Amino acid sequence: MPIDPYILLLLGTVGLAALFPAGGTGADVASGASTAAIAFLFFLYGARLSTREALDGLKHWRLHVTVLACTFLVFPLLGMAARGLVPVLLTQPLYQGLLFLTLVPSTIQSSIAFTSMARGNVPAAICAGSFSSLVGIVITPLLAAALLGSGAGGFSADSLVQIVLQLLVPFVAGQLLRRWIGGFIARHKKVLGLVDRGSILLVVYTAFSEGMVQGIWHQVSALRLAGLLAVEAVLLAVMLALTWYGSKALRFGREDRIAIQFAGSKKSLASGLPMASVLFGAHASLAVLPLMLFHQMQLMVCAVIAKRRSHDPEPGVTSPASAAASRIAVGTGTRSG
Repeated sequence: MPIDPYILLLLGTVGLAALFPAGGTGADVASGASTAAIAFLFFLYGARLSTREALDGLKHWRLHVTVLACTFLVFPLLGMAARGLVPVLLTQPLYQGLLFLTLVPSTIQSSIAFTSMARGNVPAAICAGSFSSLVGIVITPLLAAALLGSGAGGFSADSLVQIVLQLLVPFVAGQLLRRWIGGFIARHKKVLGLVDRGSILLVVYTAFSEGMVQGIWHQVSALRLAGLLAVEAVLLAVMLALTWYGSKALRFGREDRIAIQFAGSKKSLASGLPMASVLFGAHASLAVLPLMLFHQMQLMVCAVIAKRRSHDPEPGVTSPASAAASRIAVGTGTRSG
């Protein structure tokens, strides 16, 4: 399972923040730039989503309710269950980061990419990821206030307003302007993709710089990180199994089950980073560390699953080997008859 080069860039950004953390005026500039970058990122998300696709996606309300339940109900319940691992495997700060990970919305881009690769319901994946991000703008801060309390940096109505202004307002602006800029964005998809990733790198640098200035990295040991990775591996495996077999029990078709599995088992780094910066303040670097590790893990595992799903036979199509076996059986039966 290859490592995503983008994860290497994320790790390099963390190293850069450790060696050259932004402080003083530089920290203010980096913070302002990261806020603007994330706002622009969600503006692009809004401009990319076709209003017609969003409206058509509402027809699949059972699928979207299932994904939202996985993202904002099942995930948090598993996160709360992990409380029993403190202090055996996790420290309290790492557990808070793990619990925050379970509260953030689903991804958009990777859910679409993996669903497409596996020949699933791509329009449903687009809408599911977008709906999850929009709902998460409100639900994630409220869940953080209820489950993390003071550990979330003192949640207030002001923090919710900041998140709405940074994420929801740009998304709506992108939707409103899509009529005029949608074609331009479609033609320059690769360039704007670099803007997407650059925005996240800037937020990572800002968060980890602040953590270095505050000196919070002395709280994490290699053994604790290994414990965190083990817990996240179990968490991902449970969610992948629940989304796949649970959607089968709910009588969804193959294409819908693929969309549910990829949208319902993943968490968004793009949404989680700015929310953590607002909710956790100086402790945001520890809060997003579990999310960063889970992000890489989910990409690696889901890439393998999507590749295997892409080789599944089409419904109603007989594989060449089966067809040959059938012809032999028929021929044998004809001769014996």
